[in-house]
Amino acid sequence: MSTRRVTVPPHYEGPTLLVSVTGSDRPGISASIFDALRAFSIDVLDVEQAVLRGQLNLAILVGLDNPDEERRIEDAVANVCVHLGLRVMCTPGQGDTPSPRTGRVIVTMLGHPLNPAQVAAVTSTIRAGGGNIDRIRRLSHWPVTTLQLNVSGATAGELTHALAQVSVEHSVDVAVSAAGLARRGQRLVVMDVDSTLITGEVIEMLAAHAGARDEVARITERAMRGEIDFTESLHARVATLAGLEAGVLDRVRNEIQLTPGARTLCRTLTELGFSVALVSGGFLEIVGPLGEAVGAKYVRANRLEIVDGRLTGRVVGPVIDRAAKAAALREFAASEGLALERTVAIGDGANDLEMLATAGFGIAFNAKPVVAAQADTAVSVPYLDSVLFLLGISAEDVAEAGAV
Repeated sequence: MSTRRVTVPPHYEGPTLLVSVTGSDRPGISASIFDALRAFSIDVLDVEQAVLRGQLNLAILVGLDNPDEERRIEDAVANVCVHLGLRVMCTPGQGDTPSPRTGRVIVTMLGHPLNPAQVAAVTSTIRAGGGNIDRIRRLSHWPVTTLQLNVSGATAGELTHALAQVSVEHSVDVAVSAAGLARRGQRLVVMDVDSTLITGEVIEMLAAHAGARDEVARITERAMRGEIDFTESLHARVATLAGLEAGVLDRVRNEIQLTPGARTLCRTLTELGFSVALVSGGFLEIVGPLGEAVGAKYVRANRLEIVDGRLTGRVVGPVIDRAAKAAALREFAASEGLALERTVAIGDGANDLEMLATAGFGIAFNAKPVVAAQADTAVSVPYLDSVLFLLGISAEDVAEAGAV
């Protein structure tokens, strides 16, 4: 069996000319400039173009077979730009990229909104860690602003640690992930349900019908902070439901409110070919129909015991605790034929910690401090679809998926 060897083409080392064009954008600018360049014996090595608030920034790097043509090229481009009301600057040089880029990572900033101090803190930290920002792209501008920074010369582990402190000090969400193929292809996204996919806690909504909401809420809060064992807390909370008619489940299903952006998140992931799973310490009687409504491929949750049309105050079968959540993620990934590196987990409570640690990318969503501190990244804005931007999916991609 032969092994295919992939080689990186050598960098261009001959004389080059960088043509930088700025001004008011309009259709046909690039066509006009390249039409002027076609008369010369040159190679197009690189092109970068961006438009901000109608202002064009276009950079063209060309390789010169005949350096004597440099002046003629400058004059030809200048004539086009004068006609179009643009500014142009031509800078001669030697070669393309001076050295191969190593340590490529993606740094994503997410704010509501972003301010200069936050951007300065992140970019300064990247510089201090030996990283270079090769490219910046805006992924979204509403309801959150998201900037994606392509960085070379740094490692994900070092930047993650350094930027975690920046995130806390400047109240900005920052995620660091590997660049390249790791950002592409199919993924499995596993979500917690209570206070993640939906705004409330189902057990508290059920307890309200038994007059025990405050008592259950106190137990839930302690469990989510990791102060008491989840299984112990679940049995204590479910016991307060004993005697409720099973019809209360239908009423609670109708009371559930999805987290803003939850439906967009699930729809977009599905349209992009990702698989969505719900893993909950809540109850299958609620989570099952919810999973169908948002297009989840997998659902795992506890079961309530019902006898003679009433809740007994007990659960049936093994409890879906923090270990069971992580096990479910591994099981679903195996069913999809995906390595754990291609999985994403989203949660908010202490019982999600093992699942977040098992996934290739663990996201704490409006989470308790103990969870936010241990996850790969934390999201503090109240929009669940902002997770899409952390995965490199732009607002334009989201809009296109919604139109399918």
